[in-house]
Order: sequence, then structure tokens, then C-alpha cells
Amino acid sequence: MELVIKNGTVVTANDCYKADLGISNGKVAVIAAGLTEGDEVIDAAGCLVFPGFIDPHTHMELPFMGTVSSDDFFSGTRAAACGGVTTIIDYCIQAPGETFVAALSRWKEKAEGKAVIDYGFHIAVPMIGDDLLDQMPAAVEAGVTSFKCFLAYKGTPLHIDDATLYKIIEKAKGCGALPMVHAENGDIVDILSRQLVAEGKVQPKYHVLSRPHEAEAEAVGRAIALARLGGWSVYVVHVSSRLALAKLREARDSGAAVYGETCPQYLFLAFEDYAESGFEGAKYICSPPIRERANQDHLWSGLRTGDLQAVASDHCAFNFAGQKEMGRDDFTRIPNGCPGIETMFPLLFSAGVGKGRISLNRFVELSSTASARLFGLWPQKGTVAVGSDADLVVYDPQKETTLRQKTLHSSVDYCLYEGWQITGYPVYTISRGEVLYRQGQVTPVARAGRGRYLKRRRWNGLEFPLKP
Repeated sequence: MELVIKNGTVVTANDCYKADLGISNGKVAVIAAGLTEGDEVIDAAGCLVFPGFIDPHTHMELPFMGTVSSDDFFSGTRAAACGGVTTIIDYCIQAPGETFVAALSRWKEKAEGKAVIDYGFHIAVPMIGDDLLDQMPAAVEAGVTSFKCFLAYKGTPLHIDDATLYKIIEKAKGCGALPMVHAENGDIVDILSRQLVAEGKVQPKYHVLSRPHEAEAEAVGRAIALARLGGWSVYVVHVSSRLALAKLREARDSGAAVYGETCPQYLFLAFEDYAESGFEGAKYICSPPIRERANQDHLWSGLRTGDLQAVASDHCAFNFAGQKEMGRDDFTRIPNGCPGIETMFPLLFSAGVGKGRISLNRFVELSSTASARLFGLWPQKGTVAVGSDADLVVYDPQKETTLRQKTLHSSVDYCLYEGWQITGYPVYTISRGEVLYRQGQVTPVARAGRGRYLKRRRWNGLEFPLKP
């Protein structure tokens, strides 16, 4: 065995047991008791052994709002590994006139020489014609089996109308793909944003007022209705609002195959945290916005009951200096996005498992297994089983950590959780049997380009239960 992990407690979405793991050729080869012989032996006594975390929503080196997100595929995936993430699914954004396959090839070129961990892609679909829709099967064949549609961002090439979304749902059904939706009513957001700016209300706090709960809930309901009309599934990204969650819950309770994720910023941060902080509030600007504190309990309830299936970072880091500052005189010009890939799952463990909001098994479901199932990676990823990739996190549930920008690894100049103290943190991150992060240090193995592209299976809706 190249690696043995002994004396730990293995936790999956369904089980929790004491066992040793033997790893060979990048796979879990043996699960047994009393393993001792290995080229390297990790003593995990007192620790939990999780399947490697999966972040299904990231934006590395993304061109957006006149700038480019500050993490490339090297710095972003290195930071991910330090937080226990062993797989990301990033978004390809098409250039005007570009085909799906060409966009995928361009994004793979960005990642191939840089990514430290394994990666897949979604494709973000702009306003398109039928000729581009006909290319969806070729992208699915190349391993991209999910396509994101934007009901937000009116006036940009990303924004699509209802007819286009319905056509995408129909085409996705025909070729085995999962439609994804950024659900905000772009028309309403555009009107409210213009009104606020015209009234001189340009500070960051007005970003929230331009994107109310109702604008998100209406768009979620509309996306669900179109998916039901098309007889297919839909996955709603970054659910932030209790009203939007209610739409998902109602649909799921009636038997609709609709799914949703939320993000750490919506679980842990609140409008009250930055409403009166002046331009410092620009650090918190993302879309949908971070809402009032009372909203958080609703999202935790959705995670606990299974009305939300996954937690994703929506990691889209922009430096405060020089990037967020582009909107100093107009909140509509502040690049939308927050860092969070490295801190996401330690925060979820500390505030979720540590405070009794979710169980250990539910934590694994939310951090790994659900995303593997939803996005065609299970059981290669998302579980601890013989034959699965040896993507593992040795996790000390008692380790006390203070989050600080200077000790994190993302290429961004602030941390949204600066000074926060959390309990529980990764001590080893292992990707395909290789130790990338060891007791607070990035290892030499975590080199640029070692990550592999993941060709994902088609979506058929059968691998994911409607309720946990």
C-alpha cells in the first residue's frame, strides 16, 4: 500500500465506523482493521475520515464586470485543498459566437496546467439560437452534463428569456443534461437598480434593496414551472432567500424533481453585518445578496430537511483594492462575488455539526455525496468505498482555528470571516492517494497541473433521491 490511514472514524452519508484504509494506485483498496504496512502511515486517532469535499460552484479566473476574478486555477484549487476540497466544478462562460465545445476547450486549457485538484465544468448558456442548442449533445458527450441559465443580469449577454430557458430544458431532457438556473427576476432588478442610482442611493447596502426576496422567489417559481411543463429537472444555484426556499419545498413536496444549493455567505453572514459599514460593505456584494440575519434559520432548516441538497461556495474572488473599488460611486459597478472555497466546509462543520443543526452523516451528504450524485461523479467521488478515488479528508473535530486572510491561500486581499473562531478543521487533504495538505502546510505534491479533468455521466434523475 502506498498509504495507510489508521485509527480513524470513517464517516459517509450513511455510515460511521472505525476502520483503517489502505490506498493503492490512487484508489481505496482495503477497508479493514489492523492495517499497518504502507509506504506512508497516517495515524488518524481522534479524527474523522470524510470523503473529499466537492465544491460544485466555482468561478476561477472569470472575466466579469470589467475585470477578472483574482484566483486562477492554481491559487483557487490550492486554497480549496487547504479547506478539504478535492474536486471543483467550475463554469465555462462562452465568448460571443463560440460553440459549447470550443468554450469547454478554452476553459480546459486554463485549468490543465494549473489545477491542483480534480475538476469538471458546467457550461453557462447565454441568449442563444437553435443552432447553438443543437450543439448541447456534443458537450454532453465531452463530459459536461449541466448547463446554467441566467434569469438575472438584464442587459448582458448572459440574460435569457423564458422561451430560451424552456428550449434549453427540452434539449437537456433529450440528451441527459441537468439545467441549472441563477434565479432572480432580471427585469425587476434592473428597474430597482436604476431607480436607486437615480435617487443617489449608490452605497453598497443598496445592492440588497435592488434584489429583494420577491425577485428571487418569483424567478425560482418560474424556473420550476417551466421545468415541470417540460417534464424535466432543474437545479437552482445559490438559494439565498426564505421565499425562494419555500418555492423549492412546495415543488418537492408535490413530487417535482427540483434541487437547490445554498452558500456559506447566506448561512453565516447577514445584511446587518455590513449595512452601515460604508464602502467596506463592497466586500459582501454578491448576487443574490446576503440577506437579513433572520433568513439564516430558514436555510439551515432547508439543509436539515433535504429541501436544499448541497452547499457550494460560489467562489468568485475579487480584491477589495482595485476591483471592488470600481464601484465606489455606484453599487451596480461593484464586481459581484465573494471568496469562500477554503473556509466553507470548516464553517459548515463548526456551525452545523458543532451546534447540532445537522448530523455528521448529513454533513457528508451536503459537502460531498449529494454533489457527486447530482453531477455524475458518484461513486468515483463522494464516498469512502473500495474502488472509489482515494479523495479523503482527515478531520480533527476538536481543532480550534481562527480564520485570518494572512493564513489562508486564496489570492484575494480579505477574508469575510476575519477573526472568526471555529471548531474542527482538516489536518490532511488527500487527492487520489496523494497528500496535498498536511497539518497546516501545503505539500510539494500540490503542484500546478496535477488535477485531472472529470468527464461526468449523463443526468437521468434516478441516482438522486427526492428526499434524504
